Amino acid sequence: MSECFCALTFTLLFITVASVEAATCPDTDALALSWLDKMSRNSQQLSYHGVATLQRGGDLQVLQFSHLESQDDSSESLIKLTGQGAQVERAPHPLDCIHPGQQLLRMGDALQASDCDMARQYRFSVVGDGRVAGRDTVQIEVVPRDMYRFGYLLYLDKETGLLLKSETIGHGHKVLEKFQFARLSYSEAVPSVNGIVVSHQAKHPDALNPAISAPVSRDWGVNWLPRGFMPTDTSFGTSGRRTYTDGLAVFSVFLEDLNREMRPGEGLVRQGGTTSYTRGMLIAEEPVLVTIVGEVPVNTARMVADSIAWEH
Repeated sequence: MSECFCALTFTLLFITVASVEAATCPDTDALALSWLDKMSRNSQQLSYHGVATLQRGGDLQVLQFSHLESQDDSSESLIKLTGQGAQVERAPHPLDCIHPGQQLLRMGDALQASDCDMARQYRFSVVGDGRVAGRDTVQIEVVPRDMYRFGYLLYLDKETGLLLKSETIGHGHKVLEKFQFARLSYSEAVPSVNGIVVSHQAKHPDALNPAISAPVSRDWGVNWLPRGFMPTDTSFGTSGRRTYTDGLAVFSVFLEDLNREMRPGEGLVRQGGTTSYTRGMLIAEEPVLVTIVGEVPVNTARMVADSIAWEH
């Protein structure tokens, strides 16, 4: 359930792009960037709730999502309406707390300084309009500039700029994952749902003392990343986890010590736009288990795993 909450939190809340001057960065669509700017500004000011669907391959989930804004903070709740009912709530979150993914996506200052950041990794363009949850939308296409990340198709509310629908696009223009509102209300009155079996309180991570997996025996590092990815936390040294984002995609690398060498091979699980890649390998003759989980193609996960090494 927490995986769904993280995916929707990214989709609905963390795509934030500040105003830009398209002429500063080559090969950009000024209209698309202006819509993303509207989404960025308004998504931090709106309270809303609704029922949405999340489709990953043959799996379809129905979710109730609520987002409340106050003068000082925001909070969310996500309730799974299909299968065994479950609920995740995020306590009030300070409005001035900005995570690395949000910093990358707020491109205004960087673009005006000719840094371009996100526009170096993705091409943004307006490709049409439509209707979602009974509201008029504009469609923004997000095309990756390399093979190491997925693309997206975003449908923004023409009135508010809120993201009402998103599609994650893989190689060959295949839709890997689709999220969209079926019903939406801009209101602070959150409807109740009876019969919730599981409830979880999502906690805000402490950047100075992050929750991490078990430490490994030596300092290690990832020596190759697709261009534009940066660390999201302070988990370094012998921490068993590293997490990276380019502002849209996020993936984590986990490393575990093994007491014996594993047989050659790799494990792969793909659920919609999320890849889980596992491999037993040797680093300087020491057996370890590498796991990479996130919104990247499997070849990206393999290349990241190949680059892991002990640090001296």
